[in-house]
Amino acid sequence: MKKTEVKKLTLEEKISLLTGADNWQTESADGKVRQVFLSDGPSGLRMHDLKNNYATIKATALPTCHVLSYTWDTDLAFEYGATIADECIIHGADVLLGPGVNIKRTPLCGRNFEYLSEDPYLAGVFGAAYVEGVQSKGVGACVKHYCANNSEADRCHQSSEVDERTLHEIYLKPFEMTMKAKPWTVMCSYNPINGIYASENRKLLNDVLRGEFGFDGLIMSDWGAVHNPVRAVQATLDLCMPHRDDSAGLISEAVKSGKIGEAEIDERAQKVIDLAEKAERAAVKRKVTTTAEERHETAVKIAKEGIVLLKNEGNVLPLGGNAENGGQNKYFVLGELSEKPFISGGGSGEVQTAFVQKALHEHIAEKTGSETKYRNFCGWEPNWRDIYGDAYEADVTILPVGHDSSVESEAHDRSSLRLTPEQEDMILRVAGYAKKTVVIVYAGSAVDMSRWIGAVDGVVFSGYAGEGVNEALSDLLCGKANFGGKLTETFPLSLDDTYKGGRTSDGMTDLYDDGIFVGYRYYDKEKKEVLFPFGFGLSYAKFEYGDLRIEKTGESDYDIVYNVTNVSEVAGKEISQVYVKDVLATARRPEKELKGFSKDLIAPHETKTVRVHLDISAFAYYNVSLGKWYAENGVFEIFVGGSSRNLPLKGKLYLELPEDTQYSVR
Repeated sequence: MKKTEVKKLTLEEKISLLTGADNWQTESADGKVRQVFLSDGPSGLRMHDLKNNYATIKATALPTCHVLSYTWDTDLAFEYGATIADECIIHGADVLLGPGVNIKRTPLCGRNFEYLSEDPYLAGVFGAAYVEGVQSKGVGACVKHYCANNSEADRCHQSSEVDERTLHEIYLKPFEMTMKAKPWTVMCSYNPINGIYASENRKLLNDVLRGEFGFDGLIMSDWGAVHNPVRAVQATLDLCMPHRDDSAGLISEAVKSGKIGEAEIDERAQKVIDLAEKAERAAVKRKVTTTAEERHETAVKIAKEGIVLLKNEGNVLPLGGNAENGGQNKYFVLGELSEKPFISGGGSGEVQTAFVQKALHEHIAEKTGSETKYRNFCGWEPNWRDIYGDAYEADVTILPVGHDSSVESEAHDRSSLRLTPEQEDMILRVAGYAKKTVVIVYAGSAVDMSRWIGAVDGVVFSGYAGEGVNEALSDLLCGKANFGGKLTETFPLSLDDTYKGGRTSDGMTDLYDDGIFVGYRYYDKEKKEVLFPFGFGLSYAKFEYGDLRIEKTGESDYDIVYNVTNVSEVAGKEISQVYVKDVLATARRPEKELKGFSKDLIAPHETKTVRVHLDISAFAYYNVSLGKWYAENGVFEIFVGGSSRNLPLKGKLYLELPEDTQYSVR
């Protein structure tokens, strides 16, 4: 297509480009600009039928993004994005609406399953890798939801009241990091931030996103997030989605009255043209490099790496009949989730798959060669005598439980972290008769297990692990693969242990007075015990840490070097984590912050030397007075280990930057 010059378009044509043509396509300016097709994500292609907006195509249902982050593997994040991009190419989507890099401020958020972490550094690392994967195939990514959209309750009107430092350190940081991957587009959120809607917030869209972060792509609205098209243009929002009948007229009147200059219209229209031409150039080079079977195998692989083993008392797992775990050879699986596991939360991120899974109990029987009995538990009239008898006779009883997509979904938040009372009762009743009990939890965020976890021997957090969950889960349960996933969010003991019990809003505003102390930062500050800490996950292997060395490689660059030894008879992957603490900070800072990690496959009795690089960003905080990130000279402690609460290695370094960079006296 011939390059379109914005100056050669009429004012009417330019204005038409600033709103969608329909629900999913951009306008064409009377055929002069290529239309761009947008599609939902981020856990697979959720593409709508243009003739029926309520129907979506069938696609590969990958594990949702929280399970992806549990892998702690950025190569898998790249592959994840590239896999979805292949299906975008097949079906003609130019831009995928993902990833979502919003912070998990509260475990109640209904959309947490779509998001990556409570930690901004980790969310940013994974967001960037996801974008690179999508765009490596010539499909554009759309980073969302910008910004401070951390709950679904009244998301369209409730103002997120956030101070400047907290915004930059916690809620903007993942977006800042993801911009390094040069996404084609960014989507603004529904909510006001400090009283101004995101779609009208010139400070955040222009000054921060375009200015500080250097974003040069297109900014679109979330669907229906534009309240005033004129103010949106003034804020540098380029594209209002979806189509609205009054948008062009309102903008035209604003130009005529002098509220908006035609130069502003040209700038916004140029961004739409640039996106269209980028899509046109990319379309010529797009090539599908995977089959449907290979995309399914990717879903299985990511699920295997992301499912987390939380409890394994007495080595109840793996199943399989070795002497160490008591010669288990008879299993009982109770509940229909064996046949129809929950694989996603609800809303625009729920992918429809045509893949039909083999039941978990069938996989277990096949992979262990052992007798495996199954009952489809009926909650209305269960035959408890038979259930108790089956549990009593089995060596291990497996109970799949969890939340479906009506509980964890876009547009509303959870009201509780607990399973239903019926599920909790069932666990306790059956565990009372079972020799050993393993609970499988399908959910999109933290679950309060306090009522029942002491009564069971094993807990596996499957999360929403996509269409390959039963294949992946059975391999892990049966020892055909080893658990390696670790949590990227804290599991509190109960909702009461979270900040303000998760209730931070009054219906009009959501006051972010927890500041920078979000997730593990909050639990550390308050010295609260948790059920499972950030970064936690068990393995069939056992690892020990040693020989920490801190090597200075530049003025503010350091390599953190340490050994990890597998002291077991089983090969396994260990995710080692590096945290940093500013010991004598003049500003209040967290007890520690994640600043690096490494995932390493280590053979039995092998020692691996791991090297994690830290640059100046590992030591800096956002100084509001300076309006920038600032690192103070002084002593910093370095912690290394297997989770935020298991850090056996500790060292320190002295940051000594030139005197003319320092504003404080230490």
